[in-house]
Amino acid sequence: MSYTVNRKIDGVTFEEAVERTRAALAEQGFGVLTEIDAKATMKKKLNVEMEPYLILGACNPTMAHKAIGMEPRVGAMLPCNVILRQVERGVEVSAVDPVASMMAIDNQELKRVAGQVRDLLANAIERI
Repeated sequence: MSYTVNRKIDGVTFEEAVERTRAALAEQGFGVLTEIDAKATMKKKLNVEMEPYLILGACNPTMAHKAIGMEPRVGAMLPCNVILRQVERGVEVSAVDPVASMMAIDNQELKRVAGQVRDLLANAIERI
């Protein structure tokens, strides 16, 4: 089982891919709560260069509320991270697969909600 849902977008700038990703996530009910610029962080902390790599912490409030209501400690696994990374001739976008993330929790109802979130994230990735 893969732990991410992936899509490579050819022929776009990194900035365009970020814009399109934010819009696609919003269409599926996700907001971006956190943003980590890994490239800038690695340069600042380790003085190393790397290709653009951005981590967006996405949250669908309705689904997060359901999940927290079922398992109060599930917040340790939220938000759903979506990464964008520069690759040859394009940008790869990968979203965490919430079903894979929730495998350690023995709660079938939570796994059903995780499947719904995975579908929403997959729809967002497809629409970029």
